Amino acid sequence: MKLLKIISLILSLAFIFFGYNIYFRKKYKLINNFEKDYKNGLKDEKYAKKVGMVELILGILFFLIFLKISL
Repeated sequence: MKLLKIISLILSLAFIFFGYNIYFRKKYKLINNFEKDYKNGLKDEKYAKKVGMVELILGILFFLIFLKISL
């Protein structure tokens, strides 16, 4: 159970960090090949915002799992 706590905490911190930086700080370079695909017209900013939001939500869910296991 201790291993599951550690894994969920690490995953939550990583997902929250990347989701925050992509969604709020607009650091789209954290998404693989996004800048190249953006220049070619394959992806737009809405795609990057969706990726950031999904990562942020996953981070929050993993953090809630961590809290549930800890209590």
